[in-house]
Amino acid sequence: MFDASEILTDQIDTILERWEAAVRQDSRIESSADLSETALKDSMPVLLNGMVKALAHQGSESYEIVASASLEHGSARANEGYNAAEIAWEYQILRRIIFSVLEPQLLPGSPEEILRTIRTLDAVIDEAISQCYTSYVQQRVKELEQVRSQLILTNQELTRLLRTSKDSLSYMAHELKTPLTSIIGYSDLFLRQQKQAVDVHLTVPNLRNIERVLQSGRLLLRLINDALELSSSEAGKIQLNLACIDVKQVIKDVVATIEPLAQAKNLELKIECDRAPNKVTTDIFRLQQILTNLLSNAIRYTDRGFIQLECLSHDDRQWSIIISDTGIGIPQKDLTRIFEPFMRASSNLHRRDEQSTGLGLAIVARLIKLLQGEIKVVSELGVGSTFTITFPGEI
Repeated sequence: MFDASEILTDQIDTILERWEAAVRQDSRIESSADLSETALKDSMPVLLNGMVKALAHQGSESYEIVASASLEHGSARANEGYNAAEIAWEYQILRRIIFSVLEPQLLPGSPEEILRTIRTLDAVIDEAISQCYTSYVQQRVKELEQVRSQLILTNQELTRLLRTSKDSLSYMAHELKTPLTSIIGYSDLFLRQQKQAVDVHLTVPNLRNIERVLQSGRLLLRLINDALELSSSEAGKIQLNLACIDVKQVIKDVVATIEPLAQAKNLELKIECDRAPNKVTTDIFRLQQILTNLLSNAIRYTDRGFIQLECLSHDDRQWSIIISDTGIGIPQKDLTRIFEPFMRASSNLHRRDEQSTGLGLAIVARLIKLLQGEIKVVSELGVGSTFTITFPGEI
């Protein structure tokens, strides 16, 4: 006797295994790379169970299962940084694998049974996609509201900063113009579309608009935070929290955070810490901030080759961190100015990086000085750059 629900039940493990492998291998779903097996599969087993219920003619119960699993899936994917296209590809792969796995078992059924099974599975998957996008949009809108709230909270401090930093006003205005225009334009477009009747054809464009708003909002917040950090440094308001720390562990933690950026550009990350001091007295948070800025900068301006971090201990109670890259390099005339706020090397002017605020190296230089260290840089166009930071063993 032909029983489609039983056939699907027997193949659930195979479907999940093939689906996970296909998603991992699909370059269009980049966000899946950092997820564990459990996080990737998420609510897919529950969704497949809902399909079994639907094939067994348990309509109401199957709908509740599918709706609940899909809503949970959409919220999870939003929190994991998926974009709308990646979710669509996940479901397209799921649909393809389900039918490819079930095809041999469905063939013995009558044409009517096969057709009913296909229509039921298609309907369940379509409903799952719809519910998933609903919760995904809701989560993205919630994140947008959080960004908006943060912008409001920082507005007063930004106004104070601009009033006290007249020399930086023109630079700040220039840097803020593009993300602010994007936030205003796309937010207005999104709100106007949401007031109209719900139309499935508007879903993907709306999601793209939300992504643009969030991207610009994050950049604006980062720019504001960097400017405030720089202002605090110049006003002597940064307080150090000194402690005896394990340098190797700090470097390991920073590298773990930065490594995905290097992997995304197929860059080799070389770490040499055999000669690093075992313990030093410094501010762990500020040291992490310095390393993160320099490593991310090296990755940003390196298209091929490697990034190298070397840590050395010296006999004169000093220790150094050397960060080298095989990037585009810095012109000699710019080497004395790259630690100035909003300064970009002339070799980088044609490379507009949406994640760069132009303040990273300025903050790095001030933090190193605060930690009683010094930084030197040598560079050659087309060859790469090397930043050497030297710190005292104790501050």
